[in-house]
Amino acid sequence: MKQISKIVECLTVILSFLFFYSCSDDTAGLGLDMMPASDTVRVFYDTYSVPTETFPVDDAVLARTSRSYLGRFTDPETGVSASADFIAQYHITESSTGNLFPPKIVDDYVTSIDVRLYIDDFIGDSLTTFKVSVYDLDTDLDPEADYYTDINPNDYIDETSEPMSHKWFTLSDRIISEADRTATDYVRHIRIPLPREVGQVIYDAYKEDKSDFTSTYKWLHSGLPCSKGLYFKLEYGEGAVAYVYITQIRINYKYYDDKLKKEVDGVTLMSSTEEVIEVTNFQTEDLSSLVTDPSCTYLRTPAGLFTQLTLPIESISTKDSINSASIQFQRYNDTSGEKYKLGIPQTLLMVRLDEYNNGFFEKYRVADNKTSYVTTFSATGNTYTFSNIAQLINKCIQEKKSGKASANYNKVLLIPVTTTYDTSKNLVKLNHDFSFNQARLVKDTKLNIIYSQFGKADTDGSDDEVDGGSK
Repeated sequence: MKQISKIVECLTVILSFLFFYSCSDDTAGLGLDMMPASDTVRVFYDTYSVPTETFPVDDAVLARTSRSYLGRFTDPETGVSASADFIAQYHITESSTGNLFPPKIVDDYVTSIDVRLYIDDFIGDSLTTFKVSVYDLDTDLDPEADYYTDINPNDYIDETSEPMSHKWFTLSDRIISEADRTATDYVRHIRIPLPREVGQVIYDAYKEDKSDFTSTYKWLHSGLPCSKGLYFKLEYGEGAVAYVYITQIRINYKYYDDKLKKEVDGVTLMSSTEEVIEVTNFQTEDLSSLVTDPSCTYLRTPAGLFTQLTLPIESISTKDSINSASIQFQRYNDTSGEKYKLGIPQTLLMVRLDEYNNGFFEKYRVADNKTSYVTTFSATGNTYTFSNIAQLINKCIQEKKSGKASANYNKVLLIPVTTTYDTSKNLVKLNHDFSFNQARLVKDTKLNIIYSQFGKADTDGSDDEVDGGSK
């Protein structure tokens, strides 16, 4: 009975592997169906322990993203707080002649100017009160540089100057009516008025010489107000974080419409886009107690904690062919019971530590299903599963055999990311996930490998045995 139970257990593991393997692009096991009839293959599996630990990133990851974040929130489960404020530059519609404003602005007079932060999501209590100040940058940002989330925005402003503007706000925007807030065309946003004179200076410069408005590059280097960018500094507030998908400068005026034969309201827009720089500064309280927590490992965003694995390469058989290898990570449920809490990271990147340190994100790399992989969170199982990392295992084994293995050759990171796919469902972009999320993972895990052992058929049928084990 013990032998039958062992075989049933093995078959269950193998069938589950084959299910995932059939959906995988991994080619590690190709060729099995082309063997001569006189040859046999003995399929067996083994399970290996994989030690895991929390990997701190000290608030410093590549800040490349088309989103910005503003607010402060304390995780009720761990008591750790994190804050976010940001810098944004502004793109203009490029034209050889400059067409930022219509030709007949009434009295050449700008009526007002404001900047709007458009929000498509948030975490926390929307009734929390915040104060944000807006500073005009006085130092150029380098479009060729990589900026990180530990950026100090104060290095890019005159700290002795007064802010251009400030605003008290709530994410629920109670200043406007309930009818307006619930209208189908309403988009949640924070509107921050700027001094009217700022818009007037920009318009007067445009009217005098349009050359600074023919391209975004020229605009960024024009020296005009707002041209270098703006810093949105969080001054006060705790309990929510806004996810800002775009910010816009809006210059308002009246102009004469030749078709309508009358004066109408007009607005000139300049928006934060991927063509210019947006960088959020995240500041997180001391995470050392989480790093050393012996009960689990952590995934924490933004710019907080990864999980590191040490793959047991030296324990893995090198005499047999690896058909597939899978690894699963179990998440602990949140224990706080609070209404407002951190979300769950939805997508993970598995990447070698050396590749991460050598500029995986800086070089715009994406998962190749050879030495890097992505997977998504399963709410049903409360797990993250990488169904076939056989090529990564084989790569590590080859490096060890050839003497080319680095000190970190068997170190792998789990990193929360966001993904972008093209219309053919090809992965085309990976960025760090900057949403306020956290997952506590069960400490240490198992690597399950299915092997094939080739040979000639035995007359006693012993090659039909299915084996399983654990290490």
